[in-house]
Amino acid sequence: MKIGDRDFAVNGHTYVMGILNITPDSFSDGGQYNTTDRALRRAEVMIGEGADILDVGGESTRPGYTPVSAQEEIERVIPVIEKIKARFDVPISLDTCKSVTAKAGIEAGADMINDVWGLKYDSGMGRVIADAGIPCCLMHNRKEAAYRDCMAEVLDDLRETLAIAHRAGIAGDRIILDPGVGFGKTYENNLEIIDRLEMLHCLGCPVLLGASRKSVIGLTLGTPPGERVEGTLVTSVYAVLKGAMFVRVHDVKENVRAIKMAETIRDGYDRQDGR
Repeated sequence: MKIGDRDFAVNGHTYVMGILNITPDSFSDGGQYNTTDRALRRAEVMIGEGADILDVGGESTRPGYTPVSAQEEIERVIPVIEKIKARFDVPISLDTCKSVTAKAGIEAGADMINDVWGLKYDSGMGRVIADAGIPCCLMHNRKEAAYRDCMAEVLDDLRETLAIAHRAGIAGDRIILDPGVGFGKTYENNLEIIDRLEMLHCLGCPVLLGASRKSVIGLTLGTPPGERVEGTLVTSVYAVLKGAMFVRVHDVKENVRAIKMAETIRDGYDRQDGR
């Protein structure tokens, strides 16, 4: 899969997507990078730590978030996207569910769209992505956490998303799927999704896991967002073992190292004689 100017192997390696929230109210880092200069400094740090792609977002999607207009979202993210593209050689994902924002972001240089509503929020999103011919990450989401069989229903909902993408003209080899940890899920649902992540491979698309610092970790460990690094690392190791293509994380350096260690244990010795 090509994202921007970079080729990403679909199988065999888990890449790190660094989170860059240009927001005042994101659950973990709200207000830390919501000026262009701060965002650029953070981008430089994450690239230096090994981020393979940066995910720029201008609207918080935490529980109870306050929606912002497309215009405000555009005003937050476009200057950052333009300056990152001018200064660094790194693919940029734009985290938005609004087609107007997506179109503006693509024109500014975004290489991929990350839609947390899986094309189900804005009916124009699929066409914007298809017309641009760029990859997208489509996430599972629901307004309420009501399931009889969580994994079966997540798969069914993602099949609906894929059908929408197909009708819009998005090529199947340009789609990444995200099961949506923390979005319309209970604590138990989130644990199940991480544990059974490999089930998503039946849909034929690469998988992204976004569990970084989320409540499933905080509730398990009894820690605030800033103290959930260790829990996040465990979820990233699970992503490696379950064959996910990407993890989307706040703490790039630590996750890059954890993934390298997990992949080396998995692949780095001769299984015939244990060397």
